[in-house]
Amino acid sequence: MATRMFPRLLLLVLTSQWTLLHARSVAGDYRTQQDYPAQSFMDFPSDPVVAEEYVYGRVPDYQDSPYEFPSDPVLFDTQSNTQLDMPTFTKKTGPFQYSAMQGSEQRPIEMPEEYDSFASTESDPTFDTFINSPEVVDDASLRSFSGDTVYENDESGERRGFHTQYEYENDEVFFNTSSARTIYRGMDNSELSLAAVDMLNATTADDTLASLAKVLGGCGTGNPIDDCWRCDLNWRSHRQALAGCVTGFGRNAEGGKNGPIYVVTRKDDDDPEYPRPGTLRHALSRNGPLWITFAKSMTIKLKGELWVNSYKTIDGRGADVHVVGAQITIQNASHVIVHGIHIHDIEVTGPTAIRVSPTGVVLRVESDGDALHILNSKHVWVDHCYLAKASDGLLDATRGSTMITVSNCLFENHNKVLLFGSSPTWTADRNMKATVAFNKFGKGLIQRMPRCRFGVFHILNNDYSEGWDKYAIGGSENPTILSEGNYFRPTREKEVTKRIDDNGPTFGSWENWNWVSSGDIFLDGSYFTGSGAEITASVYADAFSTSSRPGHLVPAFTKSAGPLKSVATS
Repeated sequence: MATRMFPRLLLLVLTSQWTLLHARSVAGDYRTQQDYPAQSFMDFPSDPVVAEEYVYGRVPDYQDSPYEFPSDPVLFDTQSNTQLDMPTFTKKTGPFQYSAMQGSEQRPIEMPEEYDSFASTESDPTFDTFINSPEVVDDASLRSFSGDTVYENDESGERRGFHTQYEYENDEVFFNTSSARTIYRGMDNSELSLAAVDMLNATTADDTLASLAKVLGGCGTGNPIDDCWRCDLNWRSHRQALAGCVTGFGRNAEGGKNGPIYVVTRKDDDDPEYPRPGTLRHALSRNGPLWITFAKSMTIKLKGELWVNSYKTIDGRGADVHVVGAQITIQNASHVIVHGIHIHDIEVTGPTAIRVSPTGVVLRVESDGDALHILNSKHVWVDHCYLAKASDGLLDATRGSTMITVSNCLFENHNKVLLFGSSPTWTADRNMKATVAFNKFGKGLIQRMPRCRFGVFHILNNDYSEGWDKYAIGGSENPTILSEGNYFRPTREKEVTKRIDDNGPTFGSWENWNWVSSGDIFLDGSYFTGSGAEITASVYADAFSTSSRPGHLVPAFTKSAGPLKSVATS
């Protein structure tokens, strides 16, 4: 009797969770939105935004703007979800110049005639069907490292020695955990321990999810984030409903949901200091909330670090968008959403003067070379992105960043994947909270999936079936780690976890660090070394950020990891 009741109870739980999350995405949640005049995309406000100590100059205003604006501009009517005509900004005749940063030097900006009109609406909304087709970048000429030597910086920003690539990949010392009292491992080495459970007569995870979808009207996948918005065939008219779908510690990330829609129409990035209207850099450096979309598929080769302001959403749905060349930086910001783009082949850049706001410019001597770096920021959500091949890490969150969710992403072809925490001495990271959920850790990964310092981390329902070279989950400086419903299949190293000795504080000993596994699937001899408090301890309540799904379903609902490709079906 109990065996027959289990699948029904599980299905009831999944259905209720889906319903609660999906209810948050209705258009009525966004009736408080206000439209911003199109001039706000161009004009500089009177109060400059100063970007930390890096600011070396400010532009109080334009000497002469190259654009003239209509008297009554209209943006998207986001309250009624009706697409209205966007005004065309016409280039003025005659010479024009922007004011320069130093002295009286003037810097002309040439606008190609074909880009005179940079703002436009999207095409009429169509019903789209999403298919699971994350981009796989497999170019032998592109490597994860920009050269044979790399370096690291200390907290002051000073360069701290050179390392060969081999040394860089082998620069961590691990504590000997052979004396651990708790080891989590699978019941067998070949089959899933839950495979014998007959869930609604489903023999595979795919069949189980199909049964769930049937109950939910043909849409449910078991992935709470995707089920929140992908069931809406007219999602283009409700783009900002996506902001209501985030779960985990980043659940309050708003992005640009209360702002107008900014359509990127240009792929160029010729001048990071004076970005042209219609470019991604121009959109991200504006003040106020913006929901940024793309008029078409494009590859944006960055000339320098790309700085993201607060209350911004980068929404790549409906286009195939690649960002290459330089890292994306979310610094001193809050409420940022990055969704559905490819970030890969990132190199160290600098020195570069970078526009960070309409009136702020920073001089970056040299970037870190990460694909995406979250620095001193909070309420950040990274979802359905593809990250591969960078000079340093694929995604780093450091220096006091917190309330972060990384979900539904596909990571490939890299050494150090995810880093949470700056250094052994950056104690502000004790307040860090991050959720890593529903991601696919793909081929060619070595370590840091993630690597945690201090802080509290909920790692759930991720697919590690491609294995890892050194370890999957690692940490130092006494982080709290709750691992739930993950799917581990090793290809080389059997141990999932490593405690890292980086000469930082151990808070007594690694044996005291609270690391626990619950509902994880361990295949082919993989195992998780636990420590600290048992799973029943109240300490893990602080690490719990959202409900996990059964681990054996993970391969099925992480098939959608990475950017989704849409196919019009109108």
